[in-house]
Amino acid sequence: MTSAAAENFHSRQMPHKPRIVAVMPAYNAETTLERTLRDIPAGTVDEIILVDDCSRDRTVEVATRLGLTVIQHQKNTGYGGNQKTCYTEALRRGADIVVMIHPDYQYDSRVIPVAAELIRLGNVDFVMGSRIRTRAEALEGGMPVWKYIANRCLTIFENVILGQNLGDFHSGFRAYRREVLETVPWSLNSDDFVFDTQFLAQAVFFGFRLGDIPVPVRYFAEASSINFRRSTRYGLLTLWVMLQFCLNKLGLLKSAIFQRRTG
Repeated sequence: MTSAAAENFHSRQMPHKPRIVAVMPAYNAETTLERTLRDIPAGTVDEIILVDDCSRDRTVEVATRLGLTVIQHQKNTGYGGNQKTCYTEALRRGADIVVMIHPDYQYDSRVIPVAAELIRLGNVDFVMGSRIRTRAEALEGGMPVWKYIANRCLTIFENVILGQNLGDFHSGFRAYRREVLETVPWSLNSDDFVFDTQFLAQAVFFGFRLGDIPVPVRYFAEASSINFRRSTRYGLLTLWVMLQFCLNKLGLLKSAIFQRRTG
């Protein structure tokens, strides 16, 4: 490593103990929320914010009883819309590192300190959780075969277009350095599931460093998932985002979602 590179690497490290805030975009998570929280190692996060998107069960009641910071939407905004509230509130509360984990117990929350430490050390700016370490492990964990095939095809395509080498572009476990959320214009993104794809493309467009860690995943009745029809729509929208990324990189298009965030 050259001296300039070493200096740049060390400058990315956080000189103080970062404030880590976990955000949970929630919808009907009454039966899984407590299990998700129980797995988070003690002392890992400074605050947990749950944003409830008009659940029809007792999610808010359970979250309040467990001592979480709870925000309730007055109308259902969708998965992307929920994340917008999550990130707005995390920034407002002074987070240095923001970790998003679904409260449906699908992702293993024990890896939160690993993701946060990689960011604190300055190794990466944005950490993804990869559900697919091996094909056998993913399928044994309950991932439907059609979803596995679609994930592999889209992930390979996105890696090529975005110049990355991530194992899973469609994971719901993510951790960010504050600067990522202050730069990416995520408030202009879709309120639906393609929000995640847009955010990834934006992070790459603005030069942030992405990395991933293996995250065991569980598929069961209470875990959130989208059906085949919505997955097909999501896949087509993902391809459109990749086309937008290329056109903006080439200077042939100037999309608002690829303009640096202000304010």
